[in-house]
Amino acid sequence: MTEINREIILDVKHLEVTFVNNKKSFRAVKDVNFEIYKGETFALVGESGSGKTTIGRAIIGLNDTSNGDIIYKGKKINTHLSKQESKDLTRQMQMIFQDPAASLNERATISYCIAEGLDNFKLYKDEKEKQEKIDNALKSVGLLPEHKSRYPHEFSGGQRQRVGIARAMVMEPDFIIADEPISALDVSIRAQVLNLMNKFKEERGLTYLFIAHDLSVVRYFSDRIAVIHKGRIVEIAPTEDLFAYPLHPYTRSLLQSVPMPDPRIEKSKELLIYDESKRDLSGEKPKLREIVKDHYVFMNDREKAEYEIKLEKMIKDKEESNK
Repeated sequence: MTEINREIILDVKHLEVTFVNNKKSFRAVKDVNFEIYKGETFALVGESGSGKTTIGRAIIGLNDTSNGDIIYKGKKINTHLSKQESKDLTRQMQMIFQDPAASLNERATISYCIAEGLDNFKLYKDEKEKQEKIDNALKSVGLLPEHKSRYPHEFSGGQRQRVGIARAMVMEPDFIIADEPISALDVSIRAQVLNLMNKFKEERGLTYLFIAHDLSVVRYFSDRIAVIHKGRIVEIAPTEDLFAYPLHPYTRSLLQSVPMPDPRIEKSKELLIYDESKRDLSGEKPKLREIVKDHYVFMNDREKAEYEIKLEKMIKDKEESNK
């Protein structure tokens, strides 16, 4: 999936994550492959329990992997790393968690929460510089320096998530894993947090792995999207291509589930329910394959022929509707 003149910052190859409970094993992530280019926002989308958070946690080292490689800036990181290598990786790669209340220490001040990384890595010369970095981090997310003496429970959900973003940004990372960072927030606050993340992307050249289940949000925020179903990626495409030409039946069912603002259209919609057991998988086993440039679908040869016909029809219909 390599594209010319684009630097790959993260390369995930044949990733598997297996959990064992009472001697029973469960493969939560199955043969996952994707690349993330420097400076882009790559979204991982799927329903609850599909394995998207497990992939994010495996990349940052919170989940052990049972197979495959995670390569960050040309170096395999899902292996034994030296103390210095692990330290460097932690500084370069940060995570924004889903629940801003659970991810902050309720007994610690905002100042302590933000400064924890600075203290661990000694990223300041003296106390004055440390406080300046904390103040600047708070200002950059729309909070005030005087907020640093307060505790997390004194803030709203949106403000707490801003603190979580400030805590990640103060480390000056290159790569951020955002695990459903707005799902716990009010609708009115979501746009503010997304705009804030976009601002940092443009100003600092950040790269995001954005994990979500809300396709309308992903469309606004992402450059490319990978759709995951039961631990396996079924489709990868640039954002507008995926919305214009969804090919895998699970992708189409996800897109069709997005509510329409017009109640008449919503009422007349035909529900698409994806049932993997009804797929004809006789013959060659399916795998993630490129159908057109940068558009990958989990399919076998027979399905590829069907999708090619379907894609041709979609393009033709779109051209006619634009006349």
